[in-house]
Amino acid sequence: MSTFTQSIPQGKIVLTYDDYCELPNDRNRYEILDGELSVTPAPTTKHQISLGNLHRILSTHVFANHIGRLLLAPTDVILAATTVVQPDLVFVGNDRSQVVTTRGVEGAPTLVVEILSPTTHRTDRVTKAQLYARHNVPNYWLIDPDQRTLEVYELVIDHYDLAASARDAEVFAPSLFPGLSIQLSDLWA
Repeated sequence: MSTFTQSIPQGKIVLTYDDYCELPNDRNRYEILDGELSVTPAPTTKHQISLGNLHRILSTHVFANHIGRLLLAPTDVILAATTVVQPDLVFVGNDRSQVVTTRGVEGAPTLVVEILSPTTHRTDRVTKAQLYARHNVPNYWLIDPDQRTLEVYELVIDHYDLAASARDAEVFAPSLFPGLSIQLSDLWA
């Protein structure tokens, strides 16, 4: 009995969530973007400081107003069998609470936040933005701790339009979170 493959598959190999579950637990950050494996290094301290500060600000507001769930990376967001991402921060409003499962977020969350790093800048701005739009994530925020900017994008049919932006020490009042004002300097502190 031969153990050789009878034929070599044609085309590119498309990875799925099942393949993702088989990846080693080696502290690398793995994602599957349209069936292709993506591995990124650990974030910088500047990235983590901004993420921690944003999480503190948003979690206080979300918890006090009972408006949904806020999840930090690493949390699997399973948008399709061939698309599993780990955004830096995910907000799921109460109207979408059914997408939060024991495996992760299975479907489009209300908001995805990516903190830009030199190694993820292009992926976050282009590849992931296109994926999130295609999978109907209504709100996408990009935060750049190096440039000290926050960009808010809203889904318009099949793409994102810039809805707001702020920089340095400006105050940002997100329409997604009524009653909340974010002093951007608090993100960089």
